[in-house]
Amino acid sequence: MSDPRSGVHPSTGSRSRAGAHPRHGLDEVIHAPVRFSIVATLAAADKAEFAFVRDVVEVSDSVLSRQVTTLEKAGYVAVTKGYVGKRPRTWLALTEDGRSAFAAHCQALRAIAGGDARDDG
Repeated sequence: MSDPRSGVHPSTGSRSRAGAHPRHGLDEVIHAPVRFSIVATLAAADKAEFAFVRDVVEVSDSVLSRQVTTLEKAGYVAVTKGYVGKRPRTWLALTEDGRSAFAAHCQALRAIAGGDARDDG
């Protein structure tokens, strides 16, 4: 633990690096539980129908719509509208930026979860 006044770790004498903790790699847009679930669902496919994602993530149409809008504004999700027969459909897909952000976010989560593992036994 570093001395908060000096930023110097008491046992090593070294300064802590600002932003070195893996939490700084978390993406605030993706981190919200519903958005994380949406992105994780889309990461497993090239594209998915809106209704499929809604059912997998277990949210209402309006909740999914709002969260997809946030992801779309961030450049993480592409929304395509079309028809199957005469029925309107909406498809969702992760963009390349979305896939990269999701991979980096997951890497940060793994680093946090495993970063302080100690063998106490």
